[in-house]
Order: sequence, then C-alpha cells, then structure tokens
Amino acid sequence: MISVVVPFFNERESVGELHRRLLAVLKKIGEPFEIIFVDDGSSDRTFEEIKKLSPVRGFRLRRNAGQTAAFGCGIAEAKGDVVVTSDGDLENQPEDIPLLLAKLDEGYDVVSGWRERRWQKRFMTRRIPSLAANRLISRVTGVYLHDHGCNLRAYRRHVFGGVAFNGEMHRMLAAYLGMRGARVGEIPVSWVPRQFGSSKYGIGRTFKVLLDVLALHFFKEYATRPMHFFGYVGFASIGAGMLTFFWAAYLRIFEGLHFNRTPLPILIAVFVVVGVQFILMGLLAEILLRSGREERQAREYDIGERIQN
Repeated sequence: MISVVVPFFNERESVGELHRRLLAVLKKIGEPFEIIFVDDGSSDRTFEEIKKLSPVRGFRLRRNAGQTAAFGCGIAEAKGDVVVTSDGDLENQPEDIPLLLAKLDEGYDVVSGWRERRWQKRFMTRRIPSLAANRLISRVTGVYLHDHGCNLRAYRRHVFGGVAFNGEMHRMLAAYLGMRGARVGEIPVSWVPRQFGSSKYGIGRTFKVLLDVLALHFFKEYATRPMHFFGYVGFASIGAGMLTFFWAAYLRIFEGLHFNRTPLPILIAVFVVVGVQFILMGLLAEILLRSGREERQAREYDIGERIQN
C-alpha cells in the first residue's frame, strides 16, 4: 500500500485541488493507497474542507505544532509499506509521484525531490542562500543532495523505526535517515509558485534550520559518546585556567605584580569552574544515555479530531 501524507496550515483553497490530483495519480498507479491529510491547527476552516473529501484519512491537531510534528503525525498513522510526503501548497506536483516510486524500486530506501528550477529569478536573495544551506547540510551529514528542503519524497516504511520528529528536522529527514544507513536517492521534480495564500517561511526559519544543522552534527558525532564532547571542552577550559595561573605566577615572581591588581584570579576561577561543569555535564549525559530513561519518542502534537471517509 502507498500512503500519501500531506500537512496543511491555513491552506483551505488548496485542499480540494490537491486531493483531486492525488486521486487521479494514485488511481493510475494501480496499487492500494490511502491519502492522509493533517491539519496543523489551522484557523481558516481547512479541516472542514478535508471533511468533505473521500477517500481520505484526516487528522486535526489541537494546536499549531509545526510542520515537522504534522508530518510525524501522518507518518505514525500511515499503514502503507511506502510513504510519500508532500507540501500542501501545490508547489509540489502530485504528477511526479510515479517518478519517485520508480526510483524507489531501483533499491533505494528514500527518494527525495530536487526542485531544480526553483528561484531562478531570485538568484541572489534565494538561490545563493539555498545553495549554501544545502551544501552545509550535505557536508555535515555526509548525505549529498541538491535540495534538502524539498518535502516531496518517497520512503520505505521501515526507515522510520526509532525516528523522533522534532524541531525543523523534516527538512533534513532524508539526510538524517541516510546517516542511519538508509540508501538515499534524488530525482529532479517540477515546481510551481504557490497559487493560494502566502508563504509561511521567513528569515526566522533560516536560523532554526542552522540550529538544527548544529544539533544534527552533534548527534552524528557524539550521540553515543557525549562525554567526548563535554570532556574536550571541559579539559580545554581547565587547561586555559592552568595557563592563566602560570602566567599570573610569572608576573608575580618576575615582575613583582600582585594578584589583587589584576583580574587573573577571577579568570582562573571562571575557567576551572566552567571546565568542571562541562565534565559533570558529560557524566550526566552518559548516565542518561545508558539508563535509557529519557523519552525518545515524545510526541510534539496532540490529535484533536480524526476522520476516515
């Protein structure tokens, strides 16, 4: 079975058109399918439009939990062996789904779309930052894609085992799965400007993505050995404190300068205290990691209503 998961946030005008086109494409494929629409706490009666459709499985979140959580909800509820994801603003074209599935059949676990012709008219303000961001994510994760931000993707169901949908991680989901050993492919897909409403993305999203890239890098390098990170920083800080102490001793012995006339004693104390704190944080992280008491699959969403037509 093929499960198509689409999140919506104030996309009332797009719901019906997207459902019609998805239905036409999936019927042509000729395999069992389900369409899952997730309303991410919209305020424009998006869910009322979803209720009018059939066949569809609809879920309305009690609050706007974010696109990552909405994708996570739909994927968790999906029944298919193959999961296809897409945005709900009609910028992704449903007619490209057969291409994703064909590539998936070549032995891939994940196939991601590449919006090759996107931002050609906004080269400096959008295309250059996009290229830089994609190269950064590829470098950090070791999974080289042209377009990490494209949500038109096809996945084999088994790759989601143990995956927590947090932050803005849906944008780097293909790379994250590749880090876990999934075979990731990419194909060019169509892209058209949104037909209804306005983009929900601004400069704030860029900073969120950068923070998630840092988190992903930390996870890649130190998820199973956090003491290595905190220990390095801690011992470096203590080392800086020791060097400062020797410098202060030199000034006192050879220059006759008293400590109370310099900020060096305070600086030494700060370096040592910070270093000890980092080492203790590393020990605490190791304890949490090994105890397994942390809730790895904590949901960031709460389903308020569900339908099946």
